[in-house]
Amino acid sequence: MSGWLITNARLINEGEQREGDLRIKRGRIDQIGRQLKARSGETVIDAQGKLLLPGMIDTQVQFREPGMSRKGNIASESRAAVAGGITSYLDMPNTSPPSTSRLALADKFSRAAGRSAANYSFYLGASRENLGEIQAIKPDEACGIKISMASATGNLAVDAPEVLAGIFEGTQLLVAAHCEDSATIDANLAAMRKHHGNRIPAEAHALIHSREACLKASTLAVELARQHGTRLHVLQLSTADELPLFDPGPIEGKQVTADVSIQHLYFIDADYDSLGNLIKCNPAIKTGADRKALRRALREQRLDIIATNHAPHLLREKTGNYESAAAGLPLVQYALPVAWSLVAGRTLSAEALVEKIAHNPARRFEIRERGYIREGYRADLVLLDPKARTVVDHQPMLSQCGWTPFAGRKLPARVTATWVNGSLVWRDGLLTGIVPGERLEFDRPSS
Repeated sequence: MSGWLITNARLINEGEQREGDLRIKRGRIDQIGRQLKARSGETVIDAQGKLLLPGMIDTQVQFREPGMSRKGNIASESRAAVAGGITSYLDMPNTSPPSTSRLALADKFSRAAGRSAANYSFYLGASRENLGEIQAIKPDEACGIKISMASATGNLAVDAPEVLAGIFEGTQLLVAAHCEDSATIDANLAAMRKHHGNRIPAEAHALIHSREACLKASTLAVELARQHGTRLHVLQLSTADELPLFDPGPIEGKQVTADVSIQHLYFIDADYDSLGNLIKCNPAIKTGADRKALRRALREQRLDIIATNHAPHLLREKTGNYESAAAGLPLVQYALPVAWSLVAGRTLSAEALVEKIAHNPARRFEIRERGYIREGYRADLVLLDPKARTVVDHQPMLSQCGWTPFAGRKLPARVTATWVNGSLVWRDGLLTGIVPGERLEFDRPSS
């Protein structure tokens, strides 16, 4: 097959919409124009007015490999991702063993090669003992340094001020931080145990992983970044209280940025009544007022990126009592339709959404030749039907864990096709079986 010609599409890219055609050749966007003519050997897809977007770059996923393949693995979760319009992802270090060394990172890249349906890179995890690894990492060996300032899988919790200062001072890479204060969480949990015994209700999660815990840790991370001149990205903000820490405006030139996960834009604490521990995640889902503030912050450009923090667990791991129930949700399969609810609800324009899910991730993480619809760029593309609906229960679950918090819902818009590196990986509700994902490359100084 020589390539693809997508005709009669509505392209959304770099702040504008326009009708046009797009040609894919040798894995790249070869030509953008009007009334392009098919060449010999090309496969033509008539978009019939559907939206053509750059694929979503998900800056926070947990694909569970190595060590937790009962929950998910690179192959299964990347297939779910392309179904949800995600063409590239950045995977977290909380695996078993954790990715806290260059050797562990090399193992992850080896596992992904030839098995990932989407493009990939991996964070180097910060721990209490691996400052030497952080200082030695080269710009092309990881997408960034991940810090967990609260409890985490393995030896990844870092909350000692002197250790944090060493990490912020010792790296040239962007630091991505999960910001919750462990001491505050521990005190809140002790109070809940005293009041409820072993019957802590699911809705208490927002009071245990409280706004105070989030604000205290986020404030510390931002202060450290300012002190040491470190490029900082704060992951998955969940409260209105944290938003004043971040400057409004375009992402260019910002030293400190932040993202929000789709679950914090979709659910609120009232949903614990019906979903219980199924929506237990860290940071916790907070109030309707917090969700409203997070959405407003997207418009103000205080929040720069929308991600998923996809974190699959088996259903049986979510249905015990509060303390035994695992924290985390499987989210990638419906990522773009859920994000599109912001457009359908008039929170964001389509152009602004594309900036948050594709342009800004590429800018912030300095990803080479992706995140835009530009001639010469890699053909990572999604065809989206905004007039259709994604009926969640009508689709087979692709994530290894086999369930979704969106069960029973109809989501606005439907991903009708996904291309990764010019290969069609998803069309009309079916995987094509092609696995074209490649290691992401970065436009960064070599040292």
